[in-house]
Amino acid sequence: MAYLNGSEREKFVAKTFTEIAPKYVLMNHLMTGGMDILLRKETIRVTQIHQGESVLDLGTGTGDLAREARNQHGNIRLTAADFTLAMMTATSDWAEINRSAADALRLPFTDASFDVVMSGYLVRNVSNLSAALSEQFRVLKPGGRVIILDTTRPRRNIFTPFINLYFKRIIPLLGALLNRNRKAYTYLTQSTEGFVTAETLSEAMRQAGFSDIHFRIRMFGTMAIHTGRK
Repeated sequence: MAYLNGSEREKFVAKTFTEIAPKYVLMNHLMTGGMDILLRKETIRVTQIHQGESVLDLGTGTGDLAREARNQHGNIRLTAADFTLAMMTATSDWAEINRSAADALRLPFTDASFDVVMSGYLVRNVSNLSAALSEQFRVLKPGGRVIILDTTRPRRNIFTPFINLYFKRIIPLLGALLNRNRKAYTYLTQSTEGFVTAETLSEAMRQAGFSDIHFRIRMFGTMAIHTGRK
């Protein structure tokens, strides 16, 4: 599952998120103990969006990050994009948010279209990380900012045994009980464990052209918020 590459991974990811879309938000809250809400709030705060700016929420899913941006900042031009339409139709609250069907590897936007490109839990699911980052760089205006909220390969600490138990046993069990889909949530944990470290993602961002790159680690070393500038 998490080891799939290329078009096979793209098809699997699309199928997986289509299946879990109806209960995606509930599962996120349960898996993180509600911390996903606080992480999105922090992500928008550190983005420092200004009035009148154009913002792209890439891999928007059910639009939680986009709505947080809307709630924290008035008078911005907000576009939410995803290639899994079932995720975007799982909620009806899209007031003041434009929606677009979009593949993160082949964005349907012209060069230098946005002041900010943000994403929540997108980059670990793409089949080509460098291509996804390059596309985000392309559609940003000079001086624009990128911000990435995602899981990161768990760092070893005193909580490691408990984190491993939670990832390998508890999350798939929750998926089976609440969404009748153990396979999907097994993939989600595997994609976290197999994803790059925060330092490696920073280097990938640098290679894509970004500068002024910083990251902060959260959730006992399992989540990271990366920022960068074009």
